[in-house]
Amino acid sequence: MDFFYWFALKSTPHVGNVTFRRLLERFEDPENVFKASAGELASVKGIHPDSVSSIVRRDSRTEAEKECQAVARAGVKVVTFLSPEYPKTLLEVSDHPPFLYVKGTLCAEELSVAIVGSRRASTYGATTAEKLARDLSAHGITVVSGLARGIDTAAHRGALKAGGRSIGVLGCGVDVVYPRENLQIFNEIPKRGALVSEFPMGTEPRAENFPRRNRIISGISRGVLVVEAAENSGSLITAQYALEQGREVYAVPGNINCGSSKGSNSLIKQGAKLVEGVGDILDELPQSGKTASPQVANTNQTLSPREANLVTLLAPNPLHIDDIIAKSALTAGEVSAILLRLELNGMITQLPGMYFQVA
Repeated sequence: MDFFYWFALKSTPHVGNVTFRRLLERFEDPENVFKASAGELASVKGIHPDSVSSIVRRDSRTEAEKECQAVARAGVKVVTFLSPEYPKTLLEVSDHPPFLYVKGTLCAEELSVAIVGSRRASTYGATTAEKLARDLSAHGITVVSGLARGIDTAAHRGALKAGGRSIGVLGCGVDVVYPRENLQIFNEIPKRGALVSEFPMGTEPRAENFPRRNRIISGISRGVLVVEAAENSGSLITAQYALEQGREVYAVPGNINCGSSKGSNSLIKQGAKLVEGVGDILDELPQSGKTASPQVANTNQTLSPREANLVTLLAPNPLHIDDIIAKSALTAGEVSAILLRLELNGMITQLPGMYFQVA
């Protein structure tokens, strides 16, 4: 798919996300928008005259060409809201981006929980965030955060250590490493998840970008967990977005004498669910995949060698189908067939996001 006109329209002044979508509803393709007359554009419901003028008069080809080149150089995918990969929950957000820049893999219907909090995390906060992320991953739940210092970093680290999926939503371009000390995590996340941004390639992290980034963090998640947040912090903005989007909001209680806990403690006062362990989160999630620790004993007595191998692979933790294929050295078709047989026999269960675990 050629995204030239998608980039051109997105870079046109006075064309925001809602206007972009209305134009596509009318003209079906961004290229057709630029071919339309001023009168045809003006007939689109809700479009502002400034938008019409900008589309007709502005030449966005240079920006679009540069963006196409930058995306190709960085090996970045562009996932439009028409794509089957686009997160279904994000479509529920009124001003969802017309497309996302993605490094890694998105799963449209995976079950995700966001973990956010203070950049100046205490040892307690960072340890708690990492443990909860690890426990969520063990239940096949994707951990979403913003790749910032502190709680965000701890959440991504916990998910990755557990072999789970993690999604980092950036307030800059997906080709910009921020903060620099997170380079290793930045490189690791796309291998087992995705880096995501709505901002053009090369966009530097600016303060005004992060509130917009936060609505995507909550938008692709079924719930938002706040671990340590000061009053008026960005984490509370994410929690507010979550409430507006109909998501669950959770909070870890903190030291009443610590300023970095005032925001999260306040959320609990206002009705956010107090979280002491992963079970408090799983209780509120649909199809959470909550289960006792899987056991392999006696499961391979009547299995073929290949079936037994897959059950053994799945014993420690749930695995994504791509990881099963890689670890088993079987073809995608062979793995799919074996997984189906095991599932029909009650040996394994499938979790959201194409993860599998021992039943």
